[in-house]
Amino acid sequence: MIGIGAEPGAHECSRAGCRLTATWRIGWRNPRIHAADREKVWLACDEHVDYLRDFLEARSFPVAVTAFADGSGQ
Repeated sequence: MIGIGAEPGAHECSRAGCRLTATWRIGWRNPRIHAADREKVWLACDEHVDYLRDFLEARSFPVAVTAFADGSGQ
């Protein structure tokens, strides 16, 4: 995931080892340590969006997946 190996580029998929251009924005938070107004963001390519969403949902984290089109990553 994030933080392993090289730093991802500004618009690259957050899946470890993937350097494809992101087309999805995954907003999430860990409710045990983050307040409701705190959101973390991962970016995903078409190939990894389901994997990353399922990874977070398996941990019961609130997740929102939207198209990544604005180029800001936020």
